[in-house]
Amino acid sequence: MRHWKIICSNDLFSTFNTMFRFYFALWILLIALQFCIVNDTLAQSSDTLKEVKVHGRHRASNDIRVNEFSPGQKVVTIDSATLQQYQLQNLANLLSQQEPVFVKSYGLNGLATLNFRGSSAAQSQVMWNGIPIQNAALGIADVASLPVMLMSKVNIVYGGSSALLGSGNVGGALLLEDDAPVFRSRDSDNTHLSLSLGGGSFSQYMGGFKASTSGSKWYFSMDGFGQFGADNFRYTTLQGPRILMQHDTMHGTSGILRAAYKIADKNIISLSAWYQQNNRDVPPALFETYSDKIETDRSLRFLLDWNKQTANSTWYAKSSFIRDEETYSYEAVQLHTDDIAYQYYQEAGWRKQFGQYGQLLLFIPVQIAWLNLPDSNKTMQQDKIALAAAYDYKHFNNRLDMALNVREEEIIGQGDSISRQNVFLPGADASYIIFNWLTVRANAQRTYRAPTLNELYFNPGGNAGLKPEQGWSEDAGYTVKAGSGNFTLYHDLSVFNRDIHNWILWLGGAIWTPHNIAEVHSRGVESSNNLTYATGKWKIHFGINTAYVLATTVSSYIYNDGSVGKQIPYTPRYNGQLNMGFSYRRFSFNYNHTYTGYRFTTTDESSYLLPYQTGSVQLMYSQPVHDRQWQFTGQCNNIWNEQYQVVASRPMPGINWLAGIRVDLL
Repeated sequence: MRHWKIICSNDLFSTFNTMFRFYFALWILLIALQFCIVNDTLAQSSDTLKEVKVHGRHRASNDIRVNEFSPGQKVVTIDSATLQQYQLQNLANLLSQQEPVFVKSYGLNGLATLNFRGSSAAQSQVMWNGIPIQNAALGIADVASLPVMLMSKVNIVYGGSSALLGSGNVGGALLLEDDAPVFRSRDSDNTHLSLSLGGGSFSQYMGGFKASTSGSKWYFSMDGFGQFGADNFRYTTLQGPRILMQHDTMHGTSGILRAAYKIADKNIISLSAWYQQNNRDVPPALFETYSDKIETDRSLRFLLDWNKQTANSTWYAKSSFIRDEETYSYEAVQLHTDDIAYQYYQEAGWRKQFGQYGQLLLFIPVQIAWLNLPDSNKTMQQDKIALAAAYDYKHFNNRLDMALNVREEEIIGQGDSISRQNVFLPGADASYIIFNWLTVRANAQRTYRAPTLNELYFNPGGNAGLKPEQGWSEDAGYTVKAGSGNFTLYHDLSVFNRDIHNWILWLGGAIWTPHNIAEVHSRGVESSNNLTYATGKWKIHFGINTAYVLATTVSSYIYNDGSVGKQIPYTPRYNGQLNMGFSYRRFSFNYNHTYTGYRFTTTDESSYLLPYQTGSVQLMYSQPVHDRQWQFTGQCNNIWNEQYQVVASRPMPGINWLAGIRVDLL
């Protein structure tokens, strides 16, 4: 068996190597063709599609903790052109095709969670305007339910940052942000309205709008999105024949209201409300012949935000309330559940600039989560109260940027009894610009995650004796940004290491229960590479993202456990994306190719899912008509009609398409 695994690994490496050589040769051919067909003397036109890419030290996040006090962490911002291309889709599709993050998807419109660098879904954080929005009971966020259209900025933080972002941030974080409010000046018109409509395969229909208006003191915006899909695609059963997917309808709505008031210059208070609802029919798995399962998720989020800036200091405060309701029905076994979880998050902070080189951040976060158990009328609660500080120091003409951050956090659990945990979370990171084209960075953080309410109290299956996950994570890397003539090169390489004790994993058959499996060691290498050639109205791009992750069990509390030395379930060793294409004036074309390696579905590697490759094509065209901007998008996914599963027994659709149109009315 061991010999077979070695052969399998070598074959996989050979396949990956062959793919790379093929893509490299294709890239050389594209560049050669570009030199032949494009005249270098074409004038640059003002109507060329605009694209903004942000990497490395220059960050587009509004979160002061990430933007100012984490210079050594890898932070990636999804560019605005890509967000426009995916405006009618969800974040699961966007991330799985554009970033080396493994998205664990249960189907076209099913649940999807994140896996950063071999972490579990509960170790990956999702934040909206600086507040965590994971389900307070589950500790996870469904990225398939988050529409791209409602997000103005999408940033990804790779690696843990528990001192700044809170305990629970072990693998990484997805930061979702709204644009800062824009108030009307004397000569500006700040009223905007855009409408979007789209449709595609499997009876998919979606639409949305974005509207905003403002005065000199106030600002108001409203964004909405709705979708429907039948997902009636054909798939191959375990018995062989291809049949039509049954009981797989999904429809959802989501909307954000925001109001802001300018008390004085650089003194703004805002209130946001976000409601979303998703109704899903859960289709039968490959081992089922019938399913009547229905799942409905409702979330209501409120956020009150205040920010005041002076010449050398910033004061801010956030207060949020989140209600998550999950209803599940399985008529065949007379199962009906209605779980409601609540979360209150408050944070107040102060940033002070000391001269030219140093700045200090102090903040106090408070997070209270509670869950009412329907079978016992008991309330289970988990409170987190912390005091955190960060100091950032710059020197050598800002070439050196170092940050130290610490957090003292008390976690109070209130169930049948009261438990208290005090944890000290230090961290440090730094970056240095060696040359104008070369920057190096390093980051080390202590990580800690207390068990979630569901892991402790879920009935049946909760384990009140779970220990918290804790350990250390380190990563380092470098970034190359260089240009010569019409060429621009971007290359980023990261290596990471993480050792977590008391890793929590759900195990079982009819009833699943979380267990601590002692120690898990995660390590690997990531790279992002992009080459751009621009001349006149033409631009050609070629990019490859790769990730190699080993996440193995080092030791186990279970005697003679077969998981020791084996890969954690649903963590592919190899994962990568290729993007290549061009833009000419208002038209852009991109081909995306995604590779995902073996995923073991058991802890002893006795069962696995085969690797898969998918290809997709994206088109976008913009055209002004009578002072209104029109934008057309088209996408064909899985163009090679690959039959694959991301999660065992949950088939994914074959070739499918999606087309959309957006018009700016005001």
